[in-house]
Amino acid sequence: MRRLVTALCALVARTFFRRIEIAGLENVPPSGGVLFAVNHPNGLVDPLFLLCFAPRPVSFLAKAPLFHYPLIGWLVRQLDTIPVYRKTDNVAGSNAETFSRARAIVKKSGSIAIFPEGTTHSDSKLRELKTGAARIALGCGCALKIVPTGIYYTAKQTFRSSALMYFGTPIDVAPSATVAENGEPEPAAVEKLTEEIETALNDVTLQADTNAALELIARAERIFSGGAGSLADEFELRKRFVAGYSYLRERDPMRLQRLASEVAQIDAEVVEAQRRRLSSLWLLILLPLALLGGAIQWPTYRLIGALANRFSRGEDEVIATIKCIGAMVLYPLTWLAIAAFVFTRLGPIAALLTLIALPLLGYIALRVFELLDDVIGRLRATMRRDVAARQRALRDDIIAVAGEMGFATSPSPRG
Repeated sequence: MRRLVTALCALVARTFFRRIEIAGLENVPPSGGVLFAVNHPNGLVDPLFLLCFAPRPVSFLAKAPLFHYPLIGWLVRQLDTIPVYRKTDNVAGSNAETFSRARAIVKKSGSIAIFPEGTTHSDSKLRELKTGAARIALGCGCALKIVPTGIYYTAKQTFRSSALMYFGTPIDVAPSATVAENGEPEPAAVEKLTEEIETALNDVTLQADTNAALELIARAERIFSGGAGSLADEFELRKRFVAGYSYLRERDPMRLQRLASEVAQIDAEVVEAQRRRLSSLWLLILLPLALLGGAIQWPTYRLIGALANRFSRGEDEVIATIKCIGAMVLYPLTWLAIAAFVFTRLGPIAALLTLIALPLLGYIALRVFELLDDVIGRLRATMRRDVAARQRALRDDIIAVAGEMGFATSPSPRG
């Protein structure tokens, strides 16, 4: 059952996100006890990434109320998830049992994933870490490794955006010499290890003082790199921009304001081209099928968006989760309903062919409309011949800031 759920979730993830990259796989030990300490920006999508793309099976710690949700409750049980009981949830249970089960998995050379921030959020920085990860690691009675894991989304709630999962350098943890009868290690050791985890997570996550700063940095990166290269390179480049932003804010705020204004103007005029392009001939051939597929899928697409906005209650970090669950349920129901109607009119063979054709038409619509956006963007870009010169000037300004900070002047984040 786990393999089936994993395969289904991987399909959903690769449909929702245009591009998914995994970096730092060499940092994940192939055997032995492992604890993945993960940032938590995007609801149930974050554990989905660990489930689908970690190089070894992972059990999760998740808040207890999830076990009582329709469908989600069934899903977390199928994945051997361990409930965490928080006082704010008003769910009966003991975290002593939670820690005991987690330590048993690690002690058997298994792996678990913990979100030390304790809750999903949209803050521009990591929240203060809870001590659970350190308490489990030190109290399990065996040596293990903590792998800091950063999940980075280019636009976490946007359909067909991109995502990166970044495994950092592991932290070696020896069992605590002094553990109480209830399995709790010394508070001083817990505090020290929690600080180490926080430092390690800082290295694999993108953080800034404000969300506005992150948005400005995202725009600057798009102009600076043109959207080329891997997501890992983009992530490292944005981290450099965060440092440059802080540097200018402290030393030359007027210069920062001028750069921010120029970034906003250029970004408003530039549309990124996609790496994969079909010829104009193929685009014309597939456009009628895309229009048909789009017309069929559009009502369901809009319904999913409306449900996500309604049930998210303004919490951006759960929108993608609701959209994914809605897509898994409502699209198949739409296809089955249409196939049932065809069955009543044309018989079983036509209904079967319809059931096969509908997902294919949806995919064709998705790809063709993305390519059409790309073509329109390139046409608009050719109408502004001064954009390239302004991009080069902005690039020179950013390189100058990097030089002042002691960075290499190469635009490559790994150069």
